Amino acid sequence: MTESAQSYFPSIPPNAPKATISYCRSVQEAPISALMGVVVDARIPERHPVTPRCRVRKMVGSTNRWRLPESLGSDLLGSSQAIKAVHMSYNNSLVNIITAESPVLNMNLDISRPYMFRQTDDRPITEPDRKYSQQRLSVDSFTVPATAPSVKLRNTPSPLAPIRKFVPTNARPATPKDIFLYHSKKSHSLLGPGQKVPDFDVVLKCLSMDWELHRPFLQKADVLASLVKDAEDPKFHKYYRTPASETLDTYIKKNQFYSNDYKEISNRLSMVEDPQEEEVKGVDHPAHVSEKRVNSVSIIKLDCHDPLLTKTAMAVALGNLYHDELEVELEEVANVLAAASVLGFKALQNTCGKMMLENISHRTVCKYHLAASKYQQEQVVLACERWLELNLIPQMSCQIQLRDVPMDLLQKILKSNRLFTFNEYSIYRLLSYWLFLQLNPHIQLMPSHSTVLSYYNSLPKNCALVEKDEGQIYAPLFSAVRLTGITDTNHIQDMQMMNILPQSQLIDLLSQHYHALQNGGDTCTSNLGLFVNLAKRQGFIMDSFEPHYHSEVLSLHGFHFELKAVRSSAGHVAFYMQRLKPGDPILSFRQCERHTFSMRPDREVRYCITVQQCNKGDNAVLTTGIVSQKFGLGDKTSRSECLKMEKLDCPVYVTFAVMFPSS
Repeated sequence: MTESAQSYFPSIPPNAPKATISYCRSVQEAPISALMGVVVDARIPERHPVTPRCRVRKMVGSTNRWRLPESLGSDLLGSSQAIKAVHMSYNNSLVNIITAESPVLNMNLDISRPYMFRQTDDRPITEPDRKYSQQRLSVDSFTVPATAPSVKLRNTPSPLAPIRKFVPTNARPATPKDIFLYHSKKSHSLLGPGQKVPDFDVVLKCLSMDWELHRPFLQKADVLASLVKDAEDPKFHKYYRTPASETLDTYIKKNQFYSNDYKEISNRLSMVEDPQEEEVKGVDHPAHVSEKRVNSVSIIKLDCHDPLLTKTAMAVALGNLYHDELEVELEEVANVLAAASVLGFKALQNTCGKMMLENISHRTVCKYHLAASKYQQEQVVLACERWLELNLIPQMSCQIQLRDVPMDLLQKILKSNRLFTFNEYSIYRLLSYWLFLQLNPHIQLMPSHSTVLSYYNSLPKNCALVEKDEGQIYAPLFSAVRLTGITDTNHIQDMQMMNILPQSQLIDLLSQHYHALQNGGDTCTSNLGLFVNLAKRQGFIMDSFEPHYHSEVLSLHGFHFELKAVRSSAGHVAFYMQRLKPGDPILSFRQCERHTFSMRPDREVRYCITVQQCNKGDNAVLTTGIVSQKFGLGDKTSRSECLKMEKLDCPVYVTFAVMFPSS
């Protein structure tokens, strides 16, 4: 291999189009040419040509430059605008148009860092402010060119947090206290006219907040009921005089400008004095009531150290204690499940579990699986894993949420016999994308295949990525790929260019393919009995039954099979495979001209046809099992066993697995 093939040199971005440069130059020179007057040769200056790509405005306003190059003569208004344009060369609008940044138009010759857009006041920073562990290993040998992002390999593949939502600066989001009061006041609205709202008698200290609760409603939560039962006798406590006093005192306590003596004085003057209480409240004292009164309450404490447990989720969980109809927002259902589990609120746990079962998607599956695994929601865990078995390749492989899939869960799904895939290379490609997102945690959009390919090609070629100390933890994932099922030369060339797997493993793969072609499809491996590890898989998805059939071609070592799904007039659908002859019309011209054909009259084949459906966590699986059959070229011997299904619900995931035993 030559030196140029081993090294990666990023291509220099192209220059700006000539039309763009000429238009900017004409706009800049137009007022100067107009103020010069009649030249010696008396020729009229040429205007910039009007093209569909670069149009010239005929009418200008106060915010546009004078852009007519003709002599002004006695045009006083035009002279004034031209003079103004000369003195003020560019306005903000023209500057933004001419200096619009783009990796295509701008030159980026600094190969030590990737291209970055300029940051201005009108454009917020696009890269999120993420905090990473300082114990992460830094790899100096992984030098990345300008077209690929610079990264540092991580020691452990921990899942990343979801992308933060943009909240306008002038918007006031609802606080946890507001959410709790919204739910708790529903029970007060059921009281008749003239009835006074009862005072709270329990204060729950949790998540650095004090939650004012009523004892009768706490019986719905087992943990809270147990804490109230074991709590001490009610005592008198201090409360803020007014909400303004509370806000001011909190600000003074959090500000480092004020001394401790001043903070104590502010705390003493802002709160109602109680002779029975000698202890001064700390900084974490929360809001209670706005009335000047002293109430007798019981205090209970609950320590929680779970990242899924947020103050908003706790407010929703505690608020649902006050009404029978449970209300949970879909975006917070995983966090509310954590809060309900901590409180022992079983009714809310069941409600969250049902909502999660009905709303599994590529955006929620990782978070739902994490929360359900931690809080013993086995049905939700099973539903998430079943969803991933069918949609890991079709949906997750093209979504940025792929980076949130944990490594242990990904390995479990890849080794499942129910995994759906279009082909074996789709699994390898998924793993390469997942690994790219783990090594580049600042990526916010799903990268293109060329970007991933360029990144891996830019890494050092001294050894494969999974052979390095930092990449050995990812080796078990790639062991789940059935490399013998990857037969396309373009796919193998991409694998060689990425250099994720050792070159010796790819050479062994090529030798196995060559041996199979020379021996009529017989493989040289000794593990012929492991059908689940060696069979080549190919599948397709039927989203609708119009048209009434689906057909694909599976090619393996000179043998070609048609994978078919046909719907009959009775309504049932039949799935089967059929061996094709060299001149079959279904084969494309390239396949007939370039592909290898075996002329063996019969060939023993082991195959398995699997049809799956998923509906809210319930998977319907129908399979032929592993069948061994001799396929010939005749009409009676070229067709496999037929698998029929009735009452199919779209989408339908169909997988064909084929392996050639030694003959």
